[in-house]
Amino acid sequence: MITLTNVRKEYNSDVAIGPVNLEIPAGGITALVGPNGAGKSTLLTMIGRLLGMDSGDIKVAQYDITTTKSKDLAKILSILRQENHFITKLTVRQLVGFGRFPYSHGRLTEEDEQIISRYIDFLHLTDLEERYLDQLSGGQRQRAYVAMVLCQETDYVLLDEPLNNLDIAHSVQMMQHLQSAAKEFGRTIIVVLHDINFAARYADYICAVKAGQIVEFGSPREVMRDEILTDIFNTPVQVIEGPNGLLAVYH
Repeated sequence: MITLTNVRKEYNSDVAIGPVNLEIPAGGITALVGPNGAGKSTLLTMIGRLLGMDSGDIKVAQYDITTTKSKDLAKILSILRQENHFITKLTVRQLVGFGRFPYSHGRLTEEDEQIISRYIDFLHLTDLEERYLDQLSGGQRQRAYVAMVLCQETDYVLLDEPLNNLDIAHSVQMMQHLQSAAKEFGRTIIVVLHDINFAARYADYICAVKAGQIVEFGSPREVMRDEILTDIFNTPVQVIEGPNGLLAVYH
């Protein structure tokens, strides 16, 4: 479980996140959704300790993120931000291998190599593992980044808009991979999503954020309601039953 207690981040007198009180259950996928500027990515990066809080407490699996040593936290929690600045003259396999750094500190063992291969195979990157990052499409590169994070083998995985720059088909594939990772590897995945319909289709829980506050948290069926989505996105939304579950239609 991830627990946020009175978490607050203030940028200026007009822009602030919180105070946020939230419990994210262990297991499955929790999607953070909301309009642009709502504070979704800020919350995620505070949970991942990449951004400091002005006040409050965050615990991941009972570990206080402000006091837990980095080397210990890196074995519990992994995060992938939107901005990735890896050297393009890395191969896919070299990139994924960075996920083993908390354990190997750069000296990969035979066990590390087996784990790297496991996640390369899992993300269907086997035929691309010797290619350089700048030789990949955007979707292939994004899969490689996600493989790197999964290769860290943490119970908790944070992903900031992993569907950015992906077309519909590749977005569906990515969410299917994440859903499989949550089930097959027992991971708790927290993901910032721009599209509420992807959250409804693939997430176990939806956390709706608006103006720096948590306004709704629950299962997709609890959150996917006309009045709730209309309020969150400030535009008329109708929720209908589609062939694969609930679907939000904007008017």
